[in-house]
Amino acid sequence: MDMALYILIALLMFGILIALHELGHFITAKLLGVRVNEFAIGMGPCLWSKVKGETQYSLRAIPIGGYCAMEGEDADSDDPGAFGNKPAWKKFIVLVAGSFMNLLTGVVILGLLFSQSTSFSVPVVAGFLEGSPLQGSALQVGDQFLRIDGHRVYTYSDAQMLLSRAGEVVDLELERDGERIVLQDFDMHFYETELDGETVYLRGLTIGPEAVEATLGRKVQMTVYQSIDYVRMVWMSLGDLVTGAAGVQDMSGVIGILDTMGQAGQQGAQAAEEAGALPILGALLNILNLTAFIAINLAVMNLLPIPALDGGRILFLVVGLLYTGLTRRKLDPKYESYVNAAGFLLLILLMVVVAYNDVMRLIR
Repeated sequence: MDMALYILIALLMFGILIALHELGHFITAKLLGVRVNEFAIGMGPCLWSKVKGETQYSLRAIPIGGYCAMEGEDADSDDPGAFGNKPAWKKFIVLVAGSFMNLLTGVVILGLLFSQSTSFSVPVVAGFLEGSPLQGSALQVGDQFLRIDGHRVYTYSDAQMLLSRAGEVVDLELERDGERIVLQDFDMHFYETELDGETVYLRGLTIGPEAVEATLGRKVQMTVYQSIDYVRMVWMSLGDLVTGAAGVQDMSGVIGILDTMGQAGQQGAQAAEEAGALPILGALLNILNLTAFIAINLAVMNLLPIPALDGGRILFLVVGLLYTGLTRRKLDPKYESYVNAAGFLLLILLMVVVAYNDVMRLIR
């Protein structure tokens, strides 16, 4: 029953994120004089609607997402308020506003979560495994990780994540007793050892948390750092897809995300109960943290230059400007419509494949 409740909360959060994305388009369109024919919360059959001015405001049956239907968005229109008749800078602002709203939402959620913190954890060398070749090396217990192979260590979990992606020779930047220590081409090769009766390969050190006081300045800093870190995680995931380090089978869609958020809710509730706090509070905190990550993820993904996404429309905006500059003619919007329609179909196909993988993972 609890799992179903947490998934329901996650579904609501997911719907709110998509609705906020569309709200970003709506607000900037109105401010910049673009005619909005309909602004809808939810999808599917209309439950309630009201026309105010030039816009129909609708509440629809399926409580996921929404849309902002602008005049002349996908076709020619003689209306001076049509999206297609506005200058490029206005189009750009309207298109990017949805992702900006998602990014802002993620940052605000993280800020609210961190505002309750009394301390933060930074990653330090906690010790060395028995027989590790790192014992007696330039690394010392208590060294704080600042950079690994040039990548900034923003949060506690970054050190383990970046080391897991690094090779056997690593560039390290550390802080020791207030001083910066740089170790270039530092040998951290994996070595063979026995763990619980099994042969494993480890780097030979343990990473542990060191608590630092959560001052107001550090809370703001950690909000910014965590936001940047989430953006980097999205880019790293995309890089893994491009290089083949990850495949479509590793992707998660709405089903997988909701299941993950439900599990996070359960884990948060259990941790809160063990600490003597309200389980629902712990569940909400975990779900909100994942919601912030998904919000920032949506912001980045929507700006990718892929047809049918906002980034694809921005790409066509640039292409249209170049075409007009070279030919003195306006690029026919039907070509963008064709490309966006094809891109939309491919995205739907990808969503179906990912949803199938999500279901199979749940079954297994």
